Amino acid sequence: MGGIFFDHLDEKRGMTKEQLFQFVQDVGNSFAPTYSHIVLKNKDLAFGEKELEWQAVRRGRYVEFNLLWDKGTKFGLDTDGRTESILMSMPPMAKWHYNLKPESGSREAETLGWLRKGIEW
Repeated sequence: MGGIFFDHLDEKRGMTKEQLFQFVQDVGNSFAPTYSHIVLKNKDLAFGEKELEWQAVRRGRYVEFNLLWDKGTKFGLDTDGRTESILMSMPPMAKWHYNLKPESGSREAETLGWLRKGIEW
């Protein structure tokens, strides 16, 4: 699962406290049904070494983001916080491949097509 960053939601950008609170409530109320739907839809899909490898590579990208850009992680590391506690959110296994290009038409290539900036949802 990813996360939601609220960095650009504030009163300075024209949202009232009531609107912000309503947004948080809407997100909270939609999370469980949406997550349950995704789990139930995909729980019986087969997976093997290829999918586990891809998962580890994607987790590696999460680690990169967390160490380079996550404000909480950077703050903790920059202020001599307890490293073990700061890094507890990291996945237990991650991998990196230089210039990885999934096979054209694969599920992995489709995933990367969605994981880019400028997507029109």
